[in-house]
Amino acid sequence: MSSEKPPVAKRVPMERTHHGDTVIDEYAWLAAKEDPDTIAYLEAENAYVEKATAHLDGLKETIFQEIRSRTQETDLSVPSRKGDWWYYSRTEEGKQYGIHCRLAVTPGDNTPPQPGDGGPLPGEQVLLDGNELAGDSPFLSLGTFDVSPDGRLLAYSTDFEGSERFTIRFKDLETGELLPDEIPGVFYGGTWSADCSTFFYTKIDEAWRPYQIHRHVLGTPTADDVLVYEETDERFWIGVGLTRSERYLVIHSSSKITSEVRVLDALDPAGEFQVVAPRRPGVEYSVEHQGDRFLILHNDGAENFELAEAPVTDPGAWTPLIPHRADTRLEDVDAFEGFLVVGFRRDGLTGVRVLREGREPYEVSFPEPVYAVGVAGNPEYVTDRVRMGYTSMVTPSSVYDYVLDTGELVLLKRQPVLGGYDPERYEQHREWATAPDGTRVPISLVKKKGVEGPAPCLLYGYGSYESSTDPYFSIARLSLLDRGFVFAIAHIRGGGEMGRQWYEQGKLLQKKNTFTDFVACARHLADAGWTSPDRLIARGGSAGGLLMGAVANLAPEAFGGVVAQVPFVDALTTILDPSMPLTVTEWDEWGNPLEDPEVYAYMKSYTPYENVTRQTYPPIFAITSLNDTRVLYHEPAKWIARLRATAEGGPFLLKTEMGAGHGGRSGRYDAWREEALVLSWIIDTAKAA
Repeated sequence: MSSEKPPVAKRVPMERTHHGDTVIDEYAWLAAKEDPDTIAYLEAENAYVEKATAHLDGLKETIFQEIRSRTQETDLSVPSRKGDWWYYSRTEEGKQYGIHCRLAVTPGDNTPPQPGDGGPLPGEQVLLDGNELAGDSPFLSLGTFDVSPDGRLLAYSTDFEGSERFTIRFKDLETGELLPDEIPGVFYGGTWSADCSTFFYTKIDEAWRPYQIHRHVLGTPTADDVLVYEETDERFWIGVGLTRSERYLVIHSSSKITSEVRVLDALDPAGEFQVVAPRRPGVEYSVEHQGDRFLILHNDGAENFELAEAPVTDPGAWTPLIPHRADTRLEDVDAFEGFLVVGFRRDGLTGVRVLREGREPYEVSFPEPVYAVGVAGNPEYVTDRVRMGYTSMVTPSSVYDYVLDTGELVLLKRQPVLGGYDPERYEQHREWATAPDGTRVPISLVKKKGVEGPAPCLLYGYGSYESSTDPYFSIARLSLLDRGFVFAIAHIRGGGEMGRQWYEQGKLLQKKNTFTDFVACARHLADAGWTSPDRLIARGGSAGGLLMGAVANLAPEAFGGVVAQVPFVDALTTILDPSMPLTVTEWDEWGNPLEDPEVYAYMKSYTPYENVTRQTYPPIFAITSLNDTRVLYHEPAKWIARLRATAEGGPFLLKTEMGAGHGGRSGRYDAWREEALVLSWIIDTAKAA
């Protein structure tokens, strides 16, 4: 560690008063992104990180090479059939981005083309090369990649700075020419009408809320585009899509607790969307189409959701199809001609149920004790098989076709791991911690066989938005496991691992359960001998970064270090400001501290920036991005500045990506180098061998 002193942020006291409580924020000036002092401070922090981690350069390069050497750099995804084409993407050694391609289907052959060595397939057509598209730009994100139903046109959108504002362009796939149509300032997604004449897209407001659906007729000026729907309630955001059957266009309008869906015959793009069921506070639902019915997944009187059906002629008349079960959370439904596939969650694990005409419903079984499975990559409505993705903490990402007639799971591809990876050399476990209120909290663990505790350990957590962190495989993680680390995931409340009630118990005025659950998991791992507090590193990002800041305040002695990526650590300040991106839509998750003094007091009691005290903190490494629109860069910048000025311990590091967004660096080699830096810091901080 460098002996050079870290930057010192200037203090400019600014007052804010709410509900009779006055707060002095000395680092609020860092929110001024255009202020040269802000940029100079962030650059000084970056320079300090370089010096403070210079002793890790050798280890960082070693880990980068480990990640690279284990990755099949020239690779190809399993092709998915849509109409007369097989669609897939591939990567080439030395190139940052994927290449999107297709290959004509051989008549009578429904077998996906074999990837061979991962290189170009004979006769392939390149639809979009991300490397050519990026050019000299250090950042590229695709927000839309959508081939028209007839296979003739491609709509795609690009963001070159990480701001999540995209520009849509259209490509004629028969000639390879770009059409003159160009639509700036749009959000992710978009969809074609069934006749391929029209493209529907989403626009965002100044707070980055997707709030308008527009209709663009190809070949007409964008100034003539028609506003199809505008969501005026600032708590709601919207999106548009096309059912797998290609019979209906769907506009989905949602808040954190309520939804409303509109549908339109996809052959009548100029028609008027019709509401399936008017919104009612607290009722969430989604819509899929099959034959003469809609499938409605909803929580009306069904906390863990139930599946209903309704005639397309009367979409509000819901009849139960899969009744509610207290032990099973229904998560999604995929409709095909003749059968349905329902994704669910039970006992902290994901599962798949098949409903087929003339047969009893059944579930597809998998042998491992800890895993994640889901339906993915099924663009065809008429099919006799279902594509599924599967992984565990020791099994690399795998793609299966499930054949309905035989019940056979056909492995199409397993993510290659070069260098002789053998899953038998590793073992995964499920542990349970006990929270202060007696709730049992699951923990998924993986380690190399023969590693004895107390070992260095990385504990990951998220715990918000009902987002579940399911067991997954990671090539980069092998660099920890092979150095004797235990890797663990804390499935804490606020996530959705154990059903809807698991989420409800970790939001609003019960949010602190998320933090105390995580601390309970950390202490359980130490008490059970897996690790020791000084060798346990906590890691989380975004809302998981809020978790990191909260547990650092709550129980700093339980951790040997903390990695907080794009961390939401100044939550109260942000949620008090409705002009900030996403704030109003977040009130159903955190509460509205502007209007409710109880919410204000509760949030102030846990938000990390507000609660930094003169206690001894473990080393903390915060990573953010200047162009992040979800968690603004100044939150971790202010947090690190206050930690330096107030707390003992540390050191406290802040690294800002100056040309990226919420997801960090976009190129895969750039992302690997970033991960190699983080992993080398973790290894060094955990005092690993």
